[in-house]
Amino acid sequence: MIIRLALLAALLCAALFSASDRAAAQIALNETPAVISAGVGWYDFNLSDDEAVDFRLEYRHGDDFLFLKPWGGVEVTSDGSVWGGIGVLVDITFFDAVVLTGSFAPGLYEDGGGKDLGHTVEFRSQIELGYQFENRSRLSLAFSHISNAELGDDNPGTEVLNLYYHLPLDVLF
Repeated sequence: MIIRLALLAALLCAALFSASDRAAAQIALNETPAVISAGVGWYDFNLSDDEAVDFRLEYRHGDDFLFLKPWGGVEVTSDGSVWGGIGVLVDITFFDAVVLTGSFAPGLYEDGGGKDLGHTVEFRSQIELGYQFENRSRLSLAFSHISNAELGDDNPGTEVLNLYYHLPLDVLF
């Protein structure tokens, strides 16, 4: 399942890169502002016994350093699991409105009444594809994987599908 989703994401990226000669000229790394992001999703969607609703709140910085932007956030599930982390992301804008985001963050995890991921330290990697509106707010779909990278004796990991809404901070203030 994970391999199929990764191949689908790679094919989508390849299609976006080759869609026209304009695409290469319109790739921009610094067109996304600092945002507050809220998401809701399907936690552990590939294994039915630990499924839950996933809620996220994140801050994503607008400025970058060597193409990477800092971000931090918290994720809570309907069955009591909590993950919080700080990491880096890269936004790539195509055609002035389509934004592909890759991110990675180490974080701390508490299973509460939810899935035991095998360790307190868990890493989240994510790929996200979204549409950026004229006011620079964005709606996006994300696929993420959370795993302890074999820090614990058990490393079941989990996959999450999320729908995000990103609101630029300059709209708020």
